[in-house]
Amino acid sequence: MFNALNAMGGAGQIDRTTSNNANTGVYCTFIIFGVLGGAIVNLLGIRWTIFVSGLTYALYSSSYISYNHTSSGTFTIATGPILGIGAGILWSAQGMVMMSYPVESQKGKYISIFWVIFNLGGVIGGIVPFVVNYSQGKGNKATQLPDSCYTAFVCLQALGSMSALCLAPPQRVIRDDGSHVVLMRYTNVRYEMMEILKLFVNPWILLLIPISLASNFFYTYQYGPYNGALFTLRTRGLNSMLYWAAQMAAAYAISFLHDRESLSRKHRGLLSLGLMAILCNAMWALTMVMQLRYTRGAIDENSSNDYPGGLIDLTEPSRAVGPILLYIYMGAVDAHVQSFAYWLIGTMTNDSQMLARYAGFYKGIQSLGATIAWQLDAQNVSLMGQVIVNWVLLVFALPFTYYLTSRIKDHADESIEQPADDWLMRADGSKSDYI
Repeated sequence: MFNALNAMGGAGQIDRTTSNNANTGVYCTFIIFGVLGGAIVNLLGIRWTIFVSGLTYALYSSSYISYNHTSSGTFTIATGPILGIGAGILWSAQGMVMMSYPVESQKGKYISIFWVIFNLGGVIGGIVPFVVNYSQGKGNKATQLPDSCYTAFVCLQALGSMSALCLAPPQRVIRDDGSHVVLMRYTNVRYEMMEILKLFVNPWILLLIPISLASNFFYTYQYGPYNGALFTLRTRGLNSMLYWAAQMAAAYAISFLHDRESLSRKHRGLLSLGLMAILCNAMWALTMVMQLRYTRGAIDENSSNDYPGGLIDLTEPSRAVGPILLYIYMGAVDAHVQSFAYWLIGTMTNDSQMLARYAGFYKGIQSLGATIAWQLDAQNVSLMGQVIVNWVLLVFALPFTYYLTSRIKDHADESIEQPADDWLMRADGSKSDYI
């Protein structure tokens, strides 16, 4: 739902300033709590952490109802950092489940299952504004989402949060081959903090930083300066729906390569990385061609962009088909990038506690990139400048990711090195055992 809202450009508002500043707040705290999220999940478990974290998304969406009536962005911007805290913890829990539950031969499949479910929310979220605003007509004005749309988002997000309470504890989950998902150690705050600090000196994790930084950077441009600037509101809703549907299809398709047992894992990884490099470079080349045709979007409800012919509406096939197809292509490429990154992290270990920390670190660095990107748009950096920065970041990330991929092992360790005995002492002085 959150992605669908932001994919509308400005979270459904014409003026993207409030949304940009709120998202900057989101990703500022997301950086910190993404990195800390794995430790928090290891200490508190997945059910209540996901439940409480999910409610922060509903709070953020509800703030736009207030914005519609007051035109004051104070509440919305204030909810941003709160959401960032929740998001960092939620994504750490999600990453642990997604990467540690499957056997090694099914990690690509499980990532794709998650990505389909995840983006189903985006599809539903795109349908809501499309249906509500379809009767608006083409016009030449871009309007904001009504209260009813935001209310639908809040209800769906609250329902999703409550569903987390139905999750089985990881200790009770058994894989298809009969093995237990969780080789759980007794843990405490001191031990978790030490393990988090070790991530910053782990060379394999440090090699992930460039691709992590680039992998969420492009959302700001795609949501705002592209979808938010070029299309009428109802067309933006349609685009959002198709964008996330393309992600579902692409994630499912790439899972077959990631799980192809006739090839070594390193060979699979290199093929996937090569395909990703081709698709990403083609995407940014096509985007640059589009960007050469305009320099700005609508700046208020009475203005339009400077794209030839003004805002693009879905009833104009000759103008709409190409730009809409490019936005769909952007969604498919994003799914490949994210699926590959998670699959790559999943090849490093099968240890659930370590994967929670790895997932949190990945999302934390992602959020650092997103924070920078949202502020570039908030500070009115030229749209062409944003395209160039995105493309350069991708190219910069490729050699580091190649080096890491070329050293994938066919089998990851089931558990990480056992900590020193003093980290495993319970409060009563006895040593803990593996569950």
